[in-house]
Amino acid sequence: MTNIYDVSDVAVDRFAADDPILATELGLAGHAHRWPDLSPGGAADRRELAAAIKAEALACPAEDAGARLARRVLVDDCDSIIDSFDAAEHLRDLNNIVSPHQNIRHTFDGMSTETSEDWEHIATRLETIHEPVEGYRESLAEGLRLGVPAARRQVEAVLAQGDIAAGDGSAFLRLPKPEIELDEGLWQRLRAGAEHARTTFAGLTDWLRSTYLPEAVEEDAVGTERHARFCKRWLGTDLDLAQTYEWGWGEVERLWVDLQGACRAVEPGAEPAETMEKLQTDPTYAANSLEEFLELMIAQQETSRAAVVDTHFDIPAELQPLDVKIEPAGGAAAPHYMPASEDLSRNGCVWYPVDGKSFFPLFSEITTANHEGYPGHHLQFAAQIAQGDKLSRYQRLVSWNPGSGEGWALYAEQLMDELGLLERPEYRVGLLASQMFRACRVAIDIGIHNRLPIPDGATFHPGETWTAELAVELLTTRAMSPLNDATDEVIRYCGWPGQAITYKVGEQAILDLRADAKTQPGFDLKDFHSKVLAPGAVGLDALRQHVRSA
Repeated sequence: MTNIYDVSDVAVDRFAADDPILATELGLAGHAHRWPDLSPGGAADRRELAAAIKAEALACPAEDAGARLARRVLVDDCDSIIDSFDAAEHLRDLNNIVSPHQNIRHTFDGMSTETSEDWEHIATRLETIHEPVEGYRESLAEGLRLGVPAARRQVEAVLAQGDIAAGDGSAFLRLPKPEIELDEGLWQRLRAGAEHARTTFAGLTDWLRSTYLPEAVEEDAVGTERHARFCKRWLGTDLDLAQTYEWGWGEVERLWVDLQGACRAVEPGAEPAETMEKLQTDPTYAANSLEEFLELMIAQQETSRAAVVDTHFDIPAELQPLDVKIEPAGGAAAPHYMPASEDLSRNGCVWYPVDGKSFFPLFSEITTANHEGYPGHHLQFAAQIAQGDKLSRYQRLVSWNPGSGEGWALYAEQLMDELGLLERPEYRVGLLASQMFRACRVAIDIGIHNRLPIPDGATFHPGETWTAELAVELLTTRAMSPLNDATDEVIRYCGWPGQAITYKVGEQAILDLRADAKTQPGFDLKDFHSKVLAPGAVGLDALRQHVRSA
């Protein structure tokens, strides 16, 4: 094949065949009964596949801008797989949010449940779930042998998740109720499979607790070299980390002034902490049941969709539907978005973890809804799919760079305020708290992993050395985050180096591009948004090149 679009199209199927979890995320048929090989040998095969696809892509001519972008995206992603393998990241891939431990369990959330064949696939995956788990344990054991274990804080978080997956509240025991009639034999397979899955995770959890935890490293910091590699992977650009750290602190100080002002607009004369306490505890500012919360979040997506589609964005009608659902117990700790399937048989969906809660403060949930749904990730993915043949199939379905991906979602939060669509003053508090949260992430992530001191000029513990406890304090006192949420977030930053800064850094890159575009004659916001969304969630260097040349 000499056409980059053909190579990219086939690459989707090759990566999906290698990783059936990815195939389920993409909604691709033919792999719903299979699991990936998560052993060291499976990772080596994945590296070999990436190297082969990269070579094929580089051999293709790129005669126009679209072809050059398609080739760049595919090559960059293959390089990321290769570099990750060479750095032995697959041998210590254990954290509290996005590692095989979570991915195996989350796979069932994206599986179709409409036909008997769908339930056959679910039963088969439950019956064979020991295969990926055993392969994963082999990789972690090899990491121990080579002296590259994960950090203790991550292991302890995963142990808590594993106890849930293995316990009486396991999501495996609460698969969705079939809306079709299943024969008794299939029912028996599903029940036995759920117990097998639970037992399998119990075994993995016991091994992690007895064998892995004692060998885990105490320090959270991954060091400058490893952190810089992660940042390049998540952002698609080389970052001056010292300069970005200084900028991040400047954003923390700026947003703290704005957040205090927004709090005073809600409760004149009150201290920000008092206002936030009221917003977090007063039933008049909350949904007071799970049913009410779900209904409000569904309504919010429809309100946002009606406000921005056609006016500020062009999205085909068939790509607009968006589901809102509750995350099963033991899943992700934060709301997240799952894109629609390629054939659109599965809508895009915003998932909310509730962890047994029945009280939901709303001041921050509006901004979260804007981030995950409209005009954030859902609109972003819909715009990407709507490009059709202008993008390679790989760009439309697989490639995802958090720099522009999460940067867009954070930009979308602010855009709703710019458009006057935050109808209540407490919702603006939620927006600014979200922006502050992401600014704090820049300071915390870069500071902890590069072992930098807090700047002498900061208004928060100047000159002190970062600890997880100080990071939690920054989130609770500046972003006004509840203690439990802040604690979970800091664990995330420690276990997912470089990813947390992509939101704020990516948003700023988009704002800088918009500021440049505004200096040109005939600037149109809708047109600008189309240019930003057109290439998909590419790295920031690729995004800048595309927007400036479009």
